[in-house]
Amino acid sequence: MRNKPGNLTKKLFALLLVVLILPVNILRAQNNEGEPPPEQPVEEEEVIQRIESLTEESDEEIDASELMEELEVLRQRPINLNAASAEDLRRIFFLSDIQINNLILHRQRFGNLISLMELQTIDGFTPEVIEQISPYVMVEEAVERRVFKLTDIFERGNSQYFLRYQQLLEEQRGFSSIDPGELEANPNARYPGSPFRLYSRYRFTYYNNISIGITAEKDPGEEFFRGSQTQGFDYYSAHFYLRDVGRIKSLAMGDYQVQFGQGLTLWSGLAFGKSSEAVNVKKNGLGLRPYTSVDENNFMRGAGTAVRLGALELTAFYSNKYRDANVLETDTISQEALVITSLQQTGLHRTPRELENKNSVQEKFMGSNLTWRRQNLQVGVTGYYMELGAEFQRNLSFYNQFDLNKQTNWATGLDYNYIYRNFNIFGEFATSESGGYALLNGVMMSLDPRLSMSVVHRKFTPDYQSLLSVAFSENTRVSNENGLYIGINSRLSREWSINAYADHFSFPWMKFRTYTPSRGYDYLAQVNYRPEREIEMYARYRIKNKPLNAPEDATIRFLEDVVRQNIRLHISYLVSPSFTFKNRVEWIDFRHGSNHQQGFLIYQDVAYRNFASPWAITARYAIFDTDGFDSRIYAYENDVLYAFSFPFYSDKGHRAYIVARYRVNRNIDLQARLAHTIYTNRHEIGSGLDLTEGNSRTEIKAQMRLRF
Repeated sequence: MRNKPGNLTKKLFALLLVVLILPVNILRAQNNEGEPPPEQPVEEEEVIQRIESLTEESDEEIDASELMEELEVLRQRPINLNAASAEDLRRIFFLSDIQINNLILHRQRFGNLISLMELQTIDGFTPEVIEQISPYVMVEEAVERRVFKLTDIFERGNSQYFLRYQQLLEEQRGFSSIDPGELEANPNARYPGSPFRLYSRYRFTYYNNISIGITAEKDPGEEFFRGSQTQGFDYYSAHFYLRDVGRIKSLAMGDYQVQFGQGLTLWSGLAFGKSSEAVNVKKNGLGLRPYTSVDENNFMRGAGTAVRLGALELTAFYSNKYRDANVLETDTISQEALVITSLQQTGLHRTPRELENKNSVQEKFMGSNLTWRRQNLQVGVTGYYMELGAEFQRNLSFYNQFDLNKQTNWATGLDYNYIYRNFNIFGEFATSESGGYALLNGVMMSLDPRLSMSVVHRKFTPDYQSLLSVAFSENTRVSNENGLYIGINSRLSREWSINAYADHFSFPWMKFRTYTPSRGYDYLAQVNYRPEREIEMYARYRIKNKPLNAPEDATIRFLEDVVRQNIRLHISYLVSPSFTFKNRVEWIDFRHGSNHQQGFLIYQDVAYRNFASPWAITARYAIFDTDGFDSRIYAYENDVLYAFSFPFYSDKGHRAYIVARYRVNRNIDLQARLAHTIYTNRHEIGSGLDLTEGNSRTEIKAQMRLRF
């Protein structure tokens, strides 16, 4: 039954009262004067632009919470530039290997830095770069030696606990009432669980040397401590991570990630591709890393370790876990999957049909990496073997006949990284059991203090097969692609700079919705203007052509250009010490044969932050008007700490949200987010069981963080 507007309003105010006012009154007595100001979440413009680009290029949901958390951890525990290794500095992904190498050479020649401003004497460290990295670094003469004693670990370690609640207030079809007889005849017609999402996480960190954490999540529609989920949450994740202890570079137990080379052979987790930061295209594989995300499939579960042996570094890992898959045939006695047709990514386990596929196939990974480092040269060899607990039989067609379609697979790769003066040359070659290969070579150049450039060439054969590969590419998978990318960054003056890239790519075999070989291009140019520290603005133009099949009613099948053009104007300015405004106007033009769509988005952001106040508030009002889904526009939205929101704006309407953060004391802060969208050309939103009647949607999110 549809909720009435009055009921929604009452429910909304009741929830806000519980989330914000009552806890504040209960805990206010614990607050002490003179405490440090409330922490602010990471909102680096470069981070936002990169995530926006990544989301626009992917059809899958992107979880950038780990990236945001990593930068927040660096804010709390800044890296000492006088003691940091190259690997430490690579955690700050704003820095290139050329800048990192120049910093280390400067320390070797002239000794430790005296202050952060001394970085201006090092090639590649402009005032803008120094300002950008300043929240994450510090300069201390004394290099503190870690003492791995229990007393010191407990005294200096940090514990954080998060509890997050999220719900869509309008009733979706999957949660509406239904006749019991109809539900018995079709058990998949409704969600048996409650409509809220619940997230809980505890993490203990000791500098960047120890991390211990437990994460749990329940999605809307999944049951909670009843029915199919008697253990409570649908998803649990735990990790133990140790770093830089004697010869042990890293030790990971439980859930972890593995990242090597340029991502051709083995890379799990988030990785950036093309973005307005046109020159920073190189990946820096950090080896073993703790896993804290809620992606329920793309991670390792088991153990891995990396040890130093002089100039050599040896990493070995093993993973054994169950993951979701579409099951075609099961054993009639044990009910174990015998044949699967695909591996799932959603992590949703709501209806009986979805629950049938939960953890239905065993997935094993084992592998190693051997890396040799000497001065400015690094060479690594990676290999892994994968085995599934059931036969893998895809529904093959002409376009996907080279996809992995067997129970086992292996891949090996060779990667390199060399720095010569202001040139960083890098690349990787990988091959798989199928005989296919992937090749990527690139160079990043600092030609002048005011001009940088990068060139990347890649060639991935259609029959290269690796389930855990994330490389610099146009495709989401590392296969069936050739391409040449050129990017530049030019600082015309202290106020003006230009970022631009050109990427030409081709697909030598067919793809989904592309039944002949094809080629395309992607161009971007962005002009940045910063007249003073408090004002930043940029103008961007992007055009991309990626052909697809002509409509099916055509007599002869052929490809048609799919051209998407974007123009964006963005400005951020500080109007007072406490208020920051952001404005954006974006226009899009989409053309695919006779399908021509246009659209625009306009929004106004207002952010209030006063270090003398425990409150921090961010709000947005947006107006959007697009002709359909193909002309959708993505835009980053502020959210509660470590959460991530990146919706697309489609059709016609307006949207507003507000995020409020209140710091009760140094150990407790409360956050809430309210987002409301009204469509002027719809009478229902969504489809299937997620459909809601009416033209509006309202989402509320509340979070509590405890630190001790």
